[in-house]
Amino acid sequence: MKNKDYYAILMAGGVGSRFWPISTQNFPKQFHDMLGTGETLIQKTFNRLSKLIPEENIFILTNERYNDLVHEQLPTVTKRQVVLEPAMRNTAPCILYAALKIHKENENALMIVAPSDHWIEDEQAFSNNIQTAFDYCSANDALVTLGIVPSFPNTGYGYIEYDKSSTSQIKTVEQFREKPDYETAKTFLDQGNFLWNAGIFMWSVKSVLKAFKTNQPGLYQLFKSGYDSYNSDSEDKFIQENYPKAENISVDYAIMEKSSNVYVIPADFDWNDLGTWGSLYDKLDKDNNANAIVNSKVLLEDASGNMIRSNKDKIVVIDGIKDYIVVDKEEVLLIFPKAKEQDIKNVLQNVKAKFGEKYG
Repeated sequence: MKNKDYYAILMAGGVGSRFWPISTQNFPKQFHDMLGTGETLIQKTFNRLSKLIPEENIFILTNERYNDLVHEQLPTVTKRQVVLEPAMRNTAPCILYAALKIHKENENALMIVAPSDHWIEDEQAFSNNIQTAFDYCSANDALVTLGIVPSFPNTGYGYIEYDKSSTSQIKTVEQFREKPDYETAKTFLDQGNFLWNAGIFMWSVKSVLKAFKTNQPGLYQLFKSGYDSYNSDSEDKFIQENYPKAENISVDYAIMEKSSNVYVIPADFDWNDLGTWGSLYDKLDKDNNANAIVNSKVLLEDASGNMIRSNKDKIVVIDGIKDYIVVDKEEVLLIFPKAKEQDIKNVLQNVKAKFGEKYG
């Protein structure tokens, strides 16, 4: 029997522009089967969370334009569970809004906030780490995050520095650190008490609301003023009128970096944020020449280290290409060096400027 006080907020509002041309503003990456497993990323995340959390307590937080996609891909989810943002305002406003809704329904709720588009290898270890955090949060006024033990000096993630002297599984966070340059990232790894920030948070609903009230009083008052309307017919009207007034701020800046009761659990599972084609390539099986292939039927000559994706069962013939991203979609073909994958965002802007918004 799952604990009725356990809740999840599944963050599904991002666009994932580095996965263009598959991920677009109208159909972002969380709604695609990026790994070729038969499940989209949001379906995988929902199923992973439902092993610990009652399905009816999993809320999907997304932009209102994705409402139909959510219901299509998660057909058991009710209207109550889909929390819609009428404007893009980063993570703090939507988490605060969802926390107030959950608080009105269950003041004893314990919550996990998790992205909908990450890859997690050992799902049992993930559940165990969440259970540890929930047990701690139920007994303490604590904001807990999961940190990933770094495997190399990555410059694309923020880092969490924790108290070296701590011997328990739950460690006191000393500070959050911005995305470093390569040399700084190397020193982080050498010190041994730095973790990648995965953007996965656990807390009691009371603790997170207290943190918002203390550290973001203006934002807190804006959303608290609609408390009587939440979970009722008048909620939509309040949110449509007031949500766009919220500051555009991340939950890290809003409360995590300002609070003194922040703890981190070093994760016991392999993790990847699937932020780029290269990170997807890293997680896929490869052929004998290190090509990663999704959906395609391929004929390859003198081709190695490539990330290849097409519509299902499309025949792709490649000769003489090494370390490229090759993505074929109905109206767009991308052939791009893997080493320049961070530039795909800029390419997308250029395509939209030259050929129109419909391509992004």
